[in-house]
Amino acid sequence: MGGKGSMMRLDRLVSSQIYGISRADVKKLCLKKKVMVNGKLMARSDAKVSVDDEIFIDGKRLVYREHVYIMLNKPQGVVCSTKDGESKTVLELVPQELMREGLFPAGRLDKDTEGFVLITDDGELSHRMLSPKSHVPKTYFVRLEKPWEESYGEIMAEGMTIDGDNGREKCLPAEFKGSDSDPYECTLILHEGKFHQVKRMFGTLGNKVIFLKRTAIGDMQLDTNLALGECLEIMHKDVENLLAR
Repeated sequence: MGGKGSMMRLDRLVSSQIYGISRADVKKLCLKKKVMVNGKLMARSDAKVSVDDEIFIDGKRLVYREHVYIMLNKPQGVVCSTKDGESKTVLELVPQELMREGLFPAGRLDKDTEGFVLITDDGELSHRMLSPKSHVPKTYFVRLEKPWEESYGEIMAEGMTIDGDNGREKCLPAEFKGSDSDPYECTLILHEGKFHQVKRMFGTLGNKVIFLKRTAIGDMQLDTNLALGECLEIMHKDVENLLAR
């Protein structure tokens, strides 16, 4: 049961990869002869195996992933939280095959905002992505109550000051681009994430956001084929796109 990857107990490895299966469950599966490693039935759940080993659980191949990265197209009415007593959470939209212990939304969208939410169990990546030092850009599609004005671009590029519950706050420079086809639609790229920032920025300019959708994080675009409420696993080789500046 060699392999170049790190070694760990069979029960620990399996329970870390399959949501809802405990170490005790793995022991029961071994006793029922439903666990195979490299073509051999495993009688002991405490046996040491490699993450590179070929493991089958009840006839299904288990592929080890140290972390999971999930793109969710969040609908309105869903909250970016692991638990909520009243509203549906983003974790409730994750399909069973992608679920695992420790998943959380890396960053937040308002309840009434749609679009790209990253769900992961990788705390280090989340910290790098959300750190104020990183300035990872996030792109938003915005529909306004009143037509946008040419002055918006210059004002936002200079780093505008917005009103809030805790007084006035200075924003980092943002990139505004008005739609060529619709005077009520625009795109905004932020390099930070203040509370209700997009709404407050346009509010300060005397306008109102009536629809908001996050369309990209870093260089990773929200998959246009992903319907509202659907998830897509992000491959590890593409994860660095989330940190692009």
